[in-house]
Amino acid sequence: MRVERVILVRPRGFCAGVERALAILEVLLERVPEPIYVFHEIVHNSVLIEGFKRRGVQFVNDLKEVPEGAVCVFSAHGVSPEIERMAKARNLRVFDATCPLVTKVHEEARLFAIRGLRVVLIGHKGHEEVEGTMGHAPMFLVSTAKDVQALPISPDERVAYLTQTTLSLGDTAKVVEALKARFPNLMGPKKEDICYATYNRQMAVQALARVTDVVFVVGSKNSSNSQRLGEVARAEGVPAYVVDGAEHIEPWMFERAKAIGVTAGASAPETLVSGIVKHFEDLGAERIEELGVAEESMTFRLPKMPA
Repeated sequence: MRVERVILVRPRGFCAGVERALAILEVLLERVPEPIYVFHEIVHNSVLIEGFKRRGVQFVNDLKEVPEGAVCVFSAHGVSPEIERMAKARNLRVFDATCPLVTKVHEEARLFAIRGLRVVLIGHKGHEEVEGTMGHAPMFLVSTAKDVQALPISPDERVAYLTQTTLSLGDTAKVVEALKARFPNLMGPKKEDICYATYNRQMAVQALARVTDVVFVVGSKNSSNSQRLGEVARAEGVPAYVVDGAEHIEPWMFERAKAIGVTAGASAPETLVSGIVKHFEDLGAERIEELGVAEESMTFRLPKMPA
C-alpha cells in the first residue's frame, strides 16, 4: 500500500527549556577555550549528544570525572543540592542549564517540607530529573496507582504531591486520584508540574493519531517525554514508534498505512523530522500536510554567561 499523506503536527520538537540548555552550551563552546564538561546528557537526544562530543564536549555521570576548577554544565534535568555542594567543593565553574520548570518543582518540594508535609513525588525511578528532585527534600517516589497503597504514610497525615515534568497526563491523573482516595486532605502544587510543552505535545499527538494510520515520534529511547508521546498515540489505537531518525524506520512499520503522522519529542531537533519527511517523499508520498493544535511562545532567559 502506497503512502498518500505525511501529516506533521504542531507543536513538536524543542521546548523552551531545551532551547535554553542548548543555547548555554553553544555560548560556552564559542567563548570558553578550555574543555567543557556536562553532568549527565544536556538533553536526552542521542544525535545531539554525539554532535557535541565531536565538538569536544565531555559528558560525565560522576563529578569526580571533572578536573578541579573546570567548566561544568548541569543538564536541563536538574541536580540535587548534594551535587551542587560537590561542584563547589571542587571549585568548578558551574553553568546551570536546569529547566526553570524543573527548578519550580524543586522549590515546591522544599516549601512543602518546611511546612511539615509528607511529600510524594510521582515519577520514574532512575530518571535524572527524579534523582535531582528527590535530593531537595525528604520524599517518597511512586510511579503507579498501585505504588500509592504501599506508602508508609498514615491517611490522617498531611500529604502533598509533586510530579516529574515529562509524565503522561492520563497515567499521572490515575496516580493523583489514588493519592486523593487514600489521603483526603492531599495537597498539590498551585499549578500542574507537568510542563506546558509536555501537555501541548501530548494533546497534539492525540489529535494526530485520530487522523493517521501510524505515528512516528522523533526521539531517543531515554527521552521520557518522547516515550510518553508514543504511549499517548497507542492509547488512541494507532501503532506508534519512537525513532532517532529516518534510518530506524522499517517498511513493516507502515506497510498498511496511507496517512503517516510525525511528531517530535521536546529534545529532538527539527532536522531529524525533515529527514523523516524526505524519507517518505522518496518513497512516493504525494502530500505533506501540517496539523496545528496549539501555539507556543514561552522563552527562558540564559544565566550570566562569560563575555
